[in-house]
This record gives sequence, structure tokens and C-alpha cells, in this order.
Amino acid sequence: MNLKSIMSSLLLAAGAGATTLSAHAQEVYPAKPIRMLLGFAAGGGTDVIARALADRIGAVLGQPVVVDNKPGANGNIAAEMVARAPADGYTLLYNTSSIAISPGLYPKLTYNVTKDLAPVSITANLPIVLVAAKNLNITSAQDFVAYLKKHPGQLDYASAGNGNITHLSALLFLQATGTVANHIPYRSEAPAMTDLAGGQVSFYLGTSPGVIPLMKDGRVQGLATASLKRMPAVPDLPTLSETVAKGLELGAWSGIMAPAGTRPEVIQKLNAAIGLALQDKALLEKFAVQAAEPRHGTPEQYGAFIQAELSRWSQIIKANNVRID
Repeated sequence: MNLKSIMSSLLLAAGAGATTLSAHAQEVYPAKPIRMLLGFAAGGGTDVIARALADRIGAVLGQPVVVDNKPGANGNIAAEMVARAPADGYTLLYNTSSIAISPGLYPKLTYNVTKDLAPVSITANLPIVLVAAKNLNITSAQDFVAYLKKHPGQLDYASAGNGNITHLSALLFLQATGTVANHIPYRSEAPAMTDLAGGQVSFYLGTSPGVIPLMKDGRVQGLATASLKRMPAVPDLPTLSETVAKGLELGAWSGIMAPAGTRPEVIQKLNAAIGLALQDKALLEKFAVQAAEPRHGTPEQYGAFIQAELSRWSQIIKANNVRID
């Protein structure tokens, strides 16, 4: 064998070895801790759920999944950071339904939800619950809608802020029932619930963790959930679908996304780990405390769901000329 042939053989062997090493490097994911950004402050219901889920995903994968809170701009700061991160599976986004609302509210977003982020899986849903002030003396969704129709534009409803899921949910409810009411935006859910309990506003469509405790304390009147099935936390409370708005489902859902371009095998491994984590009894108990429904599906299903939500909220925002404060 001449020198040229020997060199060619060595180069081929080196190339084969590099390919083998590269393949081996891909197979060991994750080889270090994973950072999962959350666009909201620590201590809230979404944070509690994200951290509990991250712990279980880390246990399944054999590497810690560390939640990093980056609050601000309705979750957009965290989303942009993940959209610009390396697509290596070590930076993830724990997103909420705001990911589908923001494009309609912020025309100058610096990232594109569908182009810059890759869906991994939906993880949870916090159903919206319709509650009314006690001074209305109304105890059913049917009677409430009838009252709204008899008094168009005379009742005030609270929200946790312009463009918030609680605001948009109320708009969808009013649209579905053919009713009209006045919007009173608050800066967060807590003051909105305080004024509802005091009778300063008439009704509110809030997230289940925020409103169910006040319902059980008798401070507000529960009328219906916006889930398609009755909630285990309040089994006697009917759904909007079975009473006044068939098929209407509203919730503050959440899920996990990765930077676009993340390898499919990494996405699939993360998705499988989420599915296994959501079977853990202790985790499900933590979900139940927050009145959260566990959800899981394929990346393709989550992507299709996000697209549908983008379309739904965009139409509502445009039709009602919703603007950020």
C-alpha cells in the first residue's frame, strides 16, 4: 500500500471515528442540568406547578431541571430569551397561554412564536370559573345570563388587566351568550377578587386557583366552570357548556417549548419524560391543590393547539379593539 492509500485510509477512519463520537454525544442527552425559563414571578400558581413538574422531569431524565423566573411583559422576556438560546435542549421555556395572546397585543414582538420556538408538550390547564357577587342573589348560570340580557350594559365585570386571560375569557363568554357588560380592569387577580367579594363589581371569569377558595368560603357565588367536564375540586358546579354556552372551554393552559431547530430526538425525549412525570402520584396531588388539570400530548398536537389558540385570541383581540394599558 502506497503512502497516498495509507493517508486516505487514515482520513476515512478518522471521519468514521468522528461520526461515531458525534453520534455518541447526541445519545447521552441530557449530559448536564437543564434550565427552564418561566416568564412570571416565583410563588404564583404557575410557578408552583412548573417547579413541581421540573423536579419530576429531572428525576426521569437523570439531570436537574432548574426553573429560572424571568418575569415581565406578559411572559415575553422569557420567551424571547429562549427563542434566542442555543437549540441544544438545555434551555427550555415553561410557557402559559400568554404565548398565544401576546402576538395580538404586542405588534412589535422581537420573536415569532411559530418560527422561533418548537413545541414539546402541553402540561396543564387551569380552568376558568365564572363567579358572581353575592349581592346579585343569583345562583345559576342560566339565571345569570337571563339577568344580563334583561340589563344590557348595566353590569360591571372585573379582570386581572387589559389583555389578560381573564379579560379575554370574559369577552368570549359575552360573545357566546349574546350579552353585554362593562369591563373594569385591575392590576392583578387579588384586587379584582376583593372588589367582587365586596360587591363593587358584579362578576369575574378567573382562574380556578384564584376563585375556588373564595367560593368555598362563601364570599363569592360560583356559577359555572369553563371546562368541558366538571372539576373534581368543585364537582357540584356545572360547566358553561352544559348550561349556557355549549362547547365553550376556557383555561389558562401551560406547556413546554424549546428553541426552534432543537433536534427531533431531543424533543421526543423531553416529551416522553413529561409524560412519565405526569403519572407521578405526588405530582398529581400538587396539581390538585392548585386546581390544575394535567395535560400531555405529542409535540405535533401541542403545535396545532397553539396555532388554534393564536387564531382564536387574535380574532377576539381585534374584534374588541383590546389594547395594553
